[in-house]
Amino acid sequence: MLSLDLTNAPRWHDLAPGVRVQLRPLTTALMVATRSDAAVEAVPEDASDEERAVAFAKALARRAVLAWEGIGDAEGNAIDPSPEAINALLDVWPIFEAFQLTYVSKGLLLEQEKNVSALSPNGPSAGASGTVTPASKRARTAQAARTGR
Repeated sequence: MLSLDLTNAPRWHDLAPGVRVQLRPLTTALMVATRSDAAVEAVPEDASDEERAVAFAKALARRAVLAWEGIGDAEGNAIDPSPEAINALLDVWPIFEAFQLTYVSKGLLLEQEKNVSALSPNGPSAGASGTVTPASKRARTAQAARTGR
């Protein structure tokens, strides 16, 4: 069953020990806006899937991050989220992976759930039924069809 959260309230997500971000809900509007983000559209056609994933994740994070804790500059001073800081945060591999797993994949899991069929009890065709009636006679070979035999 699909459970709807009608509050649409932002949530905190732990990305690493001592690092957490407050994110907007992953809504259709947010995903559509991210797809048309200038940085996503600027990815070259011949870019790898990985390059596309990074560009999309950064664009999504720039739209979704509202606040964070445990993130600072090179001197250790706490900093507020900004587009540049969010991009730099997602350049840290474990943070990128955690963002993908805790935030992005939740929406993708729902997408996967609707594409799953139950397994047949005893093999792939155990519950299958025929959809075509058997042919009344064998088909002619290509050579016989050409020569008219």
